[in-house]
Amino acid sequence: MEIPSPYGSSETRGESHTLRYEVSLPYPQSKVWAAIATPEGLPTWLAAADPFEQREGGAITLRWLNTDPEGKATIAAGRVTAWQPQRLAEYTVEVHGRVRFELEPAPVSVGGTLLHFTNELTGADDQRLDCLAGWHHHFEYLLQALAGHPADWPSWNVERWQQLRGEYERGENP
Repeated sequence: MEIPSPYGSSETRGESHTLRYEVSLPYPQSKVWAAIATPEGLPTWLAAADPFEQREGGAITLRWLNTDPEGKATIAAGRVTAWQPQRLAEYTVEVHGRVRFELEPAPVSVGGTLLHFTNELTGADDQRLDCLAGWHHHFEYLLQALAGHPADWPSWNVERWQQLRGEYERGENP
């Protein structure tokens, strides 16, 4: 099975950045939804979610289970700003701004689910590059988690993230 590429793109206006990814996932929409929009699924590839009120306007706090190069974990409190079960989950949180997951069935010839991801954030260009690499890395973990292999956070290291960040900085992604 070919692994879908999670390379993202970005647009910048001043210090406002919009990051976009489109990932074709060879899994049913219900399984992808469970990974991106439940407190049981999110820690398998992204972050622990507690509290997580699964409704528009609900509270959410994401606590990343990996660390940055200095060993710090990100904790981002916020709100669920859009919620349409099985289709749309959007969280607006500190640090990362607006994080939006939109799901749709992939074309029948391909099968699975198409994930459209958008992250709108404000910060210096270094933060844009950090987030491009970070989301990419987490989407690799999402693919593994959907295949039944959740992230092993204690063994996480920064090397893959650094490699990806360098690729984004050099503009090497396809």
